[in-house]
Formats: sequence, C-alpha cells, structure tokens
Amino acid sequence: MSPLNITGTEDTPEISYDPDTQVLSIKGSSFPENTYNFYQPIFSWLNEFMEQSDFRQLNVHLDLTYYNSSSSKVFMNLFHLLETHFNSGKSLLINWYYDPDDQDSYEEGEDFGVGLETLPFNLVPKSKES
Repeated sequence: MSPLNITGTEDTPEISYDPDTQVLSIKGSSFPENTYNFYQPIFSWLNEFMEQSDFRQLNVHLDLTYYNSSSSKVFMNLFHLLETHFNSGKSLLINWYYDPDDQDSYEEGEDFGVGLETLPFNLVPKSKES
C-alpha cells in the first residue's frame, strides 16, 4: 500500500495517513481550482486501502478552517464511500473537529453527520491549545 501524504497549500488541505495511529487526516482550507482532480487520488487511495486483507481500522480526522461548496460535495461523497465500506464490515470512524467559538463550524459538522445513516461521526471540539 502506498503512503498518502499531500502537502497543504493556501487553497488545499494537508492530507496524510499515519499507519501507526491508523488516522487519515485532512487539515486546513479546501478550495482547490479543480476540486474533483484534487480529491480523486484520495478516493483511489481509500478504495485500495479498504481492499487490503490486513485492514483493521481507519479513523478519519477532518480539521477544516474553510472549504467551498464543491469541497463540501466531495466530503459528502467521501462520507458515503466510507459508510459503504463501514456497512460491509470495515471498522471506521469520522471525527469532525470544530472551533467551540465558531457555531457555524459545529453546525456544518452536524449537517454532515445527519446525512449518514450508520457511519460513526463525532463532533469534537478543538482544544484552545490546538
């Protein structure tokens, strides 16, 4: 399995997978010029990852400061893909990190979670130190 490490820019989030913690992290801002082209390698990587025979668990941490509407659509597609794998017996968990002083951030995460039927989706307040 190839590692996943995409350096973040002003317009795109940092995306990485840590095999020791089994965490796929998406952190930063997401408003790439072509959202589909930017995220397509992540979808391909996830599908390959889920097919591994030694797959145990995947925790997805999203810590987004800003994202545009096309990124929002991609995230919902991502969550539905993960839910499909979860429903087939894979161990998955989504953590949506939000600033406790930003009600919009909380509500956006809540809206994503409501759109899922079975996939565990947690709203996690960021600590003041983060």
